[in-house]
Amino acid sequence: MDRQAYVENIVDHYEHPRNKGRMDDADVQLGGGNPGCGDLITIYAKIGDDDRIEAISFEGEGCTISQAGGSIVTELARGRSLEEIAAMGLEEITDEMGEEIVRSRVRCATLALGTLQAAVDQFRRDRERREAGLPPIERKPFEV
Repeated sequence: MDRQAYVENIVDHYEHPRNKGRMDDADVQLGGGNPGCGDLITIYAKIGDDDRIEAISFEGEGCTISQAGGSIVTELARGRSLEEIAAMGLEEITDEMGEEIVRSRVRCATLALGTLQAAVDQFRRDRERREAGLPPIERKPFEV
């Protein structure tokens, strides 16, 4: 794709976000942000018995790139295993948003992916605690 096609893709995801909204029955919910620019993302995910993302959504506010990134990452993540989510990286974001855009705004472009990967880590830790018979860690919900 040329630069203009990447820009159009990002604008489309920003103006018509996929999978945007709160998920009340999520197995994991985690918020993330870029303090320097004020971007916020909360990722919600429902994880199946086979450790695959069955459903995923996000809420957020911030710049076009961070919010388009939330939409793009939720599309990429659905159906993937937790291991595949952990292995996702800058290359996949660059494939969707374009090298020039990602390079100039890497923190914005990768906010949703980093938050999703941290949510997967949290889900695994919480599951290990449950399996060990330990109480869950109390967390305050991160509201956007």
